[in-house]
Amino acid sequence: MSDVETGAGARRIAAGDLEAMFLPERGMLGASLKHRGIELLRRIGDLEAAAAKGSTAGIPLLHPWANRLSGLSYRAAGRAVTLDPASPLLHFDDRGLPIHGVPWSRLCWDVVASGPDRLVARLEWDRAELLAVFPFRHRLEMTAALSGDALTVDTTLFAGADGPVPVAFGFHPYVGLPGLDRERWRLTLPGMRRLAVDGAGIPTGEEEPFAAPDAPLGDRGFDDGFVLDSGPAVFGLDGGGRRISVEFLAGYRYCQVYAPEARPFVALEPMTAPTNALSSGRGLTLVAPGGQYRAAFRIHVAT
Repeated sequence: MSDVETGAGARRIAAGDLEAMFLPERGMLGASLKHRGIELLRRIGDLEAAAAKGSTAGIPLLHPWANRLSGLSYRAAGRAVTLDPASPLLHFDDRGLPIHGVPWSRLCWDVVASGPDRLVARLEWDRAELLAVFPFRHRLEMTAALSGDALTVDTTLFAGADGPVPVAFGFHPYVGLPGLDRERWRLTLPGMRRLAVDGAGIPTGEEEPFAAPDAPLGDRGFDDGFVLDSGPAVFGLDGGGRRISVEFLAGYRYCQVYAPEARPFVALEPMTAPTNALSSGRGLTLVAPGGQYRAAFRIHVAT
């Protein structure tokens, strides 16, 4: 196994039927989530290669923006930012658009508390190279906690004293059902509206009705952004005697559902803002100097 997978910085927690592994020195990546010894996360087979390419894997934080921007410049909270296309802190999609913020492998977190079933880590956004990408001083604190049947990831952004901080982060948890072909997985989605996008995958500002499917995935694929209706948001993946649900607990009003055809995973992505919010301003929250923004989601496993 690679150094990324087995390095001294890996932290394991366990409770009940669940055990998880996080990599604080590599972006607080969720690198494993096992239920009764069976792995539920996907795209974790070669984390070293994923880190080298800037690819997402496991449960990565997407910060300071989730999904893509419409170009190499944006203006948010009164500040104009031009990104350097040669920066090693950026990753680009196949159209050349910046995607998923700073790659997980480039962000080193400090562990501030830990226990058998809980890990708390902190990231200070104050280094010059980070401020060149996102010029808003802040601190992130993330708590990963296990109960007997769920992993809760709770993230708080603390704004610095020198100006408001835009909030556009999200997560990209890849999950899959072991021992069952993807075509037989049943995906259940909450009430929400699809965000219309242009040819580059950038929201246009329009919203469309969405009728959630009620059938096995079959050969269908998804790569769609949504705004959630009011009420609890619970996404479910069922099959083979197991149900994995992703529950948005606080702070996430948007999501991306990514389930490419013929690929053995589904990503149910909590987002604090829609794609390209740093450029468009749509759905973008600004945290006042000294203020904070909390967002939390839970991955629940049942049999």
